[in-house]
Amino acid sequence: MQAIAEFALPAVADISDAALTARLQHLLDNKTKPLGSLGRLEALALRLGQVLGTDAPALVQPQMLVCAGDHGLAAKGVSAFPSDVTWQMVENFLAGGAAVSVLARQHGLQLTVVDCGVARNVGPHEAPGTTRLLVRKVAPGTADASVGPAMTAAQCRQAIANGMDVVRSLPGNAVLLGEMGIGNTSVASLLLARLAGLPLADVTGAGTGLDAAGIARKRAVLQQALDVNAEATSPLEALAALGGFEVATLVGAVLQAAAERRVIVVDGFITSAAVLVASRLQPAVLQRCVFAHRSGERGHALMLAQMQAEPLLDLGLRLGEGSGAALAWPLLQSACAVLAEMASFASAGVATQTA
Repeated sequence: MQAIAEFALPAVADISDAALTARLQHLLDNKTKPLGSLGRLEALALRLGQVLGTDAPALVQPQMLVCAGDHGLAAKGVSAFPSDVTWQMVENFLAGGAAVSVLARQHGLQLTVVDCGVARNVGPHEAPGTTRLLVRKVAPGTADASVGPAMTAAQCRQAIANGMDVVRSLPGNAVLLGEMGIGNTSVASLLLARLAGLPLADVTGAGTGLDAAGIARKRAVLQQALDVNAEATSPLEALAALGGFEVATLVGAVLQAAAERRVIVVDGFITSAAVLVASRLQPAVLQRCVFAHRSGERGHALMLAQMQAEPLLDLGLRLGEGSGAALAWPLLQSACAVLAEMASFASAGVATQTA
C-alpha cells in the first residue's frame, strides 16, 4: 500500500479562532431569550459560524452528494437485498422517487449522484433541474474483501481523487453526504472494527434487515475479511483493503470540502465511516462536520463516540441515502436565522434577566 501513502491529500488546517468564538457566543448570549435556552441549536449556530469563519453565517447553494458503488462481499450474503438493488436505486434517485430525492426537493438541496463503482451502467438522465448523475466509475464493484483486498492501491487512490474533483466542481458552502451500495454497512463495520480496535460483534448489525441467522453469517464473513487483510492497519490501507469505491470517494469529498472550509453534514453509519477515515488522516476535518443523526444501525453510536460527535437527531433511521442529513438540514437553517434575525436585548428594548 506504499503507493497510497505517497498520495498527496488536501491539507486541512485547524480553524480554531478564540476571538470569533467569543463574538459568536456574545451574540447568542444577548439574544432575547434566557441564557442558553435554545439548547443545542445555539451550539449548532456556533459551529456554523466557526466553520464559515464569520459571526453572520449563511448557507449558500447546499449540495446533497450521494455516492454509489457495489461490493464483492455482497455475493457472500451479507445483505438482505441482492446487488441489483444498487443500480435500481440509483435509477430511482435519478427518476426522483427515492426518499432522499423527495427530501432534497422539499428542502431545496441540489442532488448529485456519483456512480463510483456500480456493477451496471445507469442513466444518463439529462433533464434540466433534475438530479445530476456523474460517472466516476473506478470498476464495476470492488473485489470480495473476504478473500483479499477490496481495492488495489491505485483504485483507492483514484476513488479518493474522484471525490476531491467532484467537490471542486460543486458550488456552495455546504455539502450533505449520502451513499448507496448493497453491502456497505459491512464496509462501515469493518472499518470501525479495524480503525477503532472494537470487537466485530459490537459493530455489526442487521443492515438492510437481516434476521439473527443472517447477522451471524454476516459476522462470519466480516471476520474472514479482517483476518485476510490483517496487515492493513493504517487508515488508507484499511480503506483499500476493506472499503468500497463509494466510501473512498466520500473520503476524498470530505477532505476536499474540509480544505475548502465548507460545512459537511454527515448522514448515517456509512458516511460516518468515510468521515472516520478522513479524520484519521486529517483530524481537523471534524471541526467542519455536523452529524445529522444517530442511526438505528448497530455500531453507529460507537462510531460517533470515536469522533466525539453529538448528532442532532435520533429517529431510529437506517435508510442511508443522505436521508438523515436532509431531515436535519432545516435545523442548520434555523441556527443561521437565529443569529441573523433574532433581536438582542438592547435592540428590542427588553430588560435582561437579573441575578
